[in-house]
Amino acid sequence: MNPHNIPPLSEFRYQTDLQIRFSDVDVLGHVNNTIYLSFYDTGKAWFFSNILDRAIEWSKVETVIANVDCCYIAPIFFGEKVVVHTRCESISDRSFKLMQVIALKDSGEIKSACETVMVCFDPATQQSIPMPAHWRDALEKSMTK
Repeated sequence: MNPHNIPPLSEFRYQTDLQIRFSDVDVLGHVNNTIYLSFYDTGKAWFFSNILDRAIEWSKVETVIANVDCCYIAPIFFGEKVVVHTRCESISDRSFKLMQVIALKDSGEIKSACETVMVCFDPATQQSIPMPAHWRDALEKSMTK
């Protein structure tokens, strides 16, 4: 992931406010790098909740993460108001790629960016599967302006 190729925040239609907990902060006074992935997961959960036209069955696995590429641009400090922006970048037969950005809520200063490849998956066979129509429809709809 090249941090110089991040699209403007105005191109992200979905955003979720994040809360920084005291336990998220490490001895250096900033949010620990391991917490960023949890922040991105929160953004993905709300993104999926917003785009799918049906209730998400969280106990039913339909997608898994195949790859995460996260870059840290600037530290996040306790008390800062941050938001995660999420959008779908591309869709293929069995997978899709999300781009997410964590930024300061007020100024838009980008603190981190992440690309995640998610694969449609059948837990019974432990194999990837063609993307179900409801996922494809929701992702395609999320990409239209």
